[in-house]
This record gives sequence, C-alpha cells and structure tokens, in this order.
Amino acid sequence: MIEPVEKKKVGDTIEGYRVLKEVGQGAASIIYLVQDPKTKHIWALKHVEKKDPKDQRFLDQAEAEYKIASELNHPSIRKIDRLIKKKANLISTKELFLVMEYVDGISEERQPPRTFTKAVDIFHQVASALAHMHDHGYVHADMKPNNIMVAGEVAKIIDLGQSCKIGTVKERIQGTPDYIAPEQVHRRAITPKTDIYNLGATMYWTFTRRHIPTALAKSDALVGSLEDHLIEKPTPVNELNPRVHPRLAELIMQCVEIDPDKRPESMAVVADRLNLILGILRARAAENPNGATRINDEEQSPPKSGK
Repeated sequence: MIEPVEKKKVGDTIEGYRVLKEVGQGAASIIYLVQDPKTKHIWALKHVEKKDPKDQRFLDQAEAEYKIASELNHPSIRKIDRLIKKKANLISTKELFLVMEYVDGISEERQPPRTFTKAVDIFHQVASALAHMHDHGYVHADMKPNNIMVAGEVAKIIDLGQSCKIGTVKERIQGTPDYIAPEQVHRRAITPKTDIYNLGATMYWTFTRRHIPTALAKSDALVGSLEDHLIEKPTPVNELNPRVHPRLAELIMQCVEIDPDKRPESMAVVADRLNLILGILRARAAENPNGATRINDEEQSPPKSGK
C-alpha cells in the first residue's frame, strides 16, 4: 500500500515557495498552487516523496518527466521550470519537487467542449503538441481527457508522467484502461502510433460519451488481456452521434484501429486532417450562424476516468 505524501497547509513554505492551496494528488505525490515570494510568480509545484523502496519508481518517473519536458518547447505542452532534489543520504534521493507552469483551466474530462468547432480546435492543438513530442523522439503514452487542460482558447497537455522514448518496451502495463492501446497492454514497443490510438479513444469519448473496447478485459473485478483478434470493434462514431462530420468520424475510427499499420501514418497527418476539418466546421458556422453546432442536444455528465 502506498503511503500518502505528508500534506502542507496553506501558508506553509516548500523549498522557498508559499503554498496557496492543494490542486491535485497522485499515487505518491501532491500538487500545490504556490507563489514565489520574491517574484510573485504563481507556479504549480509537484511534491513526490519516497517512503518505501517501491516508491523509487515514482521518483524516477518524475525525474524523467522533467528531462523530457526540458527538451520540448510547444505552447500546448506544460513547461517544467525546475527540478529540486532532497537527499536522504549521499547517494539516495528521498523526495523531489517539480516547479511547473500553472495552467488556470479545467480538464477536458471535467468540462467537455460543447461544440464541434471547439472540440476539434482542442484536438488540433493537442495533436500538434504530440507531433512536436514525436519529432523530438518521445511518446506521451497516456493521452486521455483528464490530461488535456483547457484555459480559454488554449489547450495544454499537463502530464508527461508516462512519457518515454519512441520504441520503449515497458516492464509493466502502463496506461489508462479506457484509452489504452493494444500494444501497451501486451507490452510491445510504444510508438507514435500509440499516441494516435490514445488520442483517437479520447476523441471517441468526447463525441459519443462512450469508451471504446480495449485490450484490457474486465470481468467480476478481474482484469485480464485480450489478444488483438478478440478485441471488440467499437461502434462507428456516426451510429452513436449522427451529428459528427463524416470526415471527423472517419479519422477517429482510423485512429483506433487495432493494427497500428492501419492507423494514420503520423500524428502530423492527424493534426493536418483535424485542421482541415476545423476549417470546414468554421466555414459552415459562418454560412449558417444559427445551425446546430452542439455535440449533444443535452449536456451529459461525463463518466469517471477509468484510472
């Protein structure tokens, strides 16, 4: 059992930063909204603490997150400004802190976009950011609605915790069950096609409010895995929501193909197609300002994340 990180109170100081409030929690971490007393700048500060030898993977993961973020520079990827380590002894790190860009927004899971134009705009930004990652040799490997923060007109990927080099074969199954790609479940190489699948599953949920069947089989609280040929094909997007533009529906279904070779060639291609669809939707809206552009007639409460 993972012991929770000791919480700080509002007004406490962490590594020179003043705590304003707690904004999130992870398996072995807490994220605070903090302020630098000298500059008055606001940051998000992630505190990861090792209380057990098994927690070492969380420290390693946070350090890798910082390394990857430091090699990226895209407006739709949250920046990480500093990594602060605290040693338990000369060779062992006890805890670390990530000083991250604070994104004042709401996750796409908590507040899904209401219109097609807004949704496609968000996904175009995300796809462009993921293409940037791929160009620099990395895969996100955990794209899902909860990892997309929307602040006004800007969408940002806020979590690189599962990110890795292209071609990595992970020892453990990592990913979020409702969005996980078959190659992640079967511990095959993680590639840009994995992000395409994860993003496709995210778009599928956004436009249908349903999750696609994945290679993780759930039955009576037992979780197993399905071979590729046994994975149920998702219901076509247009059957669940006829409002979805045919080109968008086609793209989503291609992204969630079981066979990576059948998915779009690259994330750059996905971004280009989303940009084209966005242009079509904007032109349609300009021609018919009163036309139906809402994704659903009635807003539905989103289901809880699968993780």
